[in-house]
Amino acid sequence: MKFTIKELDEDLWIFTTRPDTLPGVTFLVVAPEHPLVEKAKEKGLAPAELDKFLEDVFSKTNIERAESKEGLPLGLTAINPINGEEVPVWTANYVLIDYAEGAIMAVPAHDQRDYEFAKKYNLPIKYVIKPLFDELPEDRAWEGDGIMINCGRIGSLEVDGMDSPTFKYFITKYLEYHGLGKETITYKLKDWLISRQRYWGTPIPIIYCDKCGVVPVPEDQLPVKLPEVVSFEPPDDPELEGKSPLARVPEFVNTTCPKCGGPAKRETDTMDTFFDSSWYFWRYTSPRYDKAPFEPEELKYWMPVDQYIGGIEHAVGHLLYSRFFGHFLYDLGYVPQKEPFLNLLNQGMVLKDGEAMSKSKGNIVSIEETLNRYGADAARMFELFAAPPEKDIEWSDQGIDGIFKFLRRFWRYVNTWLEEIKKGYDGSGNPEKLLKMVHKTAKKITDEFETKRFHFNTSIAALMELLNYLEDETNKIQPPREVLKEILEMIVKLIAPFAPHLAEELWYRLGNQPSIFKSGWVKIDENYLKEETFTLVVQVNGKVRDKIQAPTGLSKEEAQKLATSSDKVKKYIEGKEIKRVIYVPNKLINIVVS
Repeated sequence: MKFTIKELDEDLWIFTTRPDTLPGVTFLVVAPEHPLVEKAKEKGLAPAELDKFLEDVFSKTNIERAESKEGLPLGLTAINPINGEEVPVWTANYVLIDYAEGAIMAVPAHDQRDYEFAKKYNLPIKYVIKPLFDELPEDRAWEGDGIMINCGRIGSLEVDGMDSPTFKYFITKYLEYHGLGKETITYKLKDWLISRQRYWGTPIPIIYCDKCGVVPVPEDQLPVKLPEVVSFEPPDDPELEGKSPLARVPEFVNTTCPKCGGPAKRETDTMDTFFDSSWYFWRYTSPRYDKAPFEPEELKYWMPVDQYIGGIEHAVGHLLYSRFFGHFLYDLGYVPQKEPFLNLLNQGMVLKDGEAMSKSKGNIVSIEETLNRYGADAARMFELFAAPPEKDIEWSDQGIDGIFKFLRRFWRYVNTWLEEIKKGYDGSGNPEKLLKMVHKTAKKITDEFETKRFHFNTSIAALMELLNYLEDETNKIQPPREVLKEILEMIVKLIAPFAPHLAEELWYRLGNQPSIFKSGWVKIDENYLKEETFTLVVQVNGKVRDKIQAPTGLSKEEAQKLATSSDKVKKYIEGKEIKRVIYVPNKLINIVVS
């Protein structure tokens, strides 16, 4: 948006993500590198200490500049485009020249960074948005949405009382209509790492000819293949310093111009490996198709990808580039959807000693040593159990040791009873309690899978609880042989997604073929999920007064009789008239009294 600098009679363009706070601007801030700073000096308006301030700012990195908020007034005044208010112009170290226009409007009432700066230099703070349900904070900025206040009229519109999202839309259109600003999108992506030269990067199919100029490699000569022999030693020729190793391979560089047939040279710069990985999943759908990068019908069947999982750093690069490719290929008509992925899950990092694992920090956990000591199942299960996937986890030798011991117990339980069956075991006890526990666990794990939250830690915890129960109860109950085998097969299937190698071996030992992963998921019997009792929450006028164990299927009349007989409830209803009874079956009863 456009502010006018009064002393210079020129415009200053400002970028903001919060146009709804424009009425609350109390000063402007420009980066120390902004041309306005020099103009203020030339006009003799800037303070004498400005040069020393600038020298100090320029001696620091951007990160160091942001650590403290230092600034100076420039002796300039800006005019707010929507209400004509005059506000001072400052320069400050925390505003960077490469962010938007290198100038910001400061709204200390609604931006914490501006608030701290205003407090430090005793600058005005004007609240123009009030929280919907709370009072304005007294010691900080209010950065949320709310109701507009202290604005008066803008044009023909009375702003006070309007909700801030609606005002944001209005003020954007108002500025555009009057030529004072426009809505825009700012992208922070710098480049596609073309500058990071690697021998194994994607070759750029361009040829340079002294006669024909820049010539693309003909389609029948694609793909351009990298040479298999290349030197990574420092070049003897100074002109090759800083260039791709490909520039040192004459057999690759020297070629023939496709147009004139004369001598030419290949492009030796390469694109980053992100370029390859930004579209390979389309190629996976039809790897043997030789008429185009991908076969259209296969794309319709396989794409888009249902679930994308990646760390936040990886997703910012790879995911973003893949989406660029998706939109580009869609616009050209090569792929049927713009977006290549339907869902995104940003997984957390594995930390060691509180920091991300790094060779330079010496806190790497050797995967070879881990696999040799605990096995792949324990390593996999520990990472799934340590935390929900979106959270960082701290690598713990004690934690993986605990998972390893659990898997050994699971293995021992199944094999012990399998040996009993082979010896002729056949119990006669009532297996209902065991089956209920197994089927309830199966339901819990199945439900978790179907939520697609990937919170496998809760499923593994349920498996641990189940094993504890089975170890204690199986021998006491002595279920019939066929039921016991059914239970063993069910729990092996339940652990298979988390410990696939152990499950496959136990499945085979149970006499089943083919692979457990071709056998289908467990079948849950709803009859074993029914509860015989539930906790009846008793409320009087909406407040909880008691919790009573009650038989499942209780009628409203029975629930009311049970609730009113409670000593904890009686004192709240005695001598009062029951106006209404609200009953949620198998959950809650609320008795409304006068």
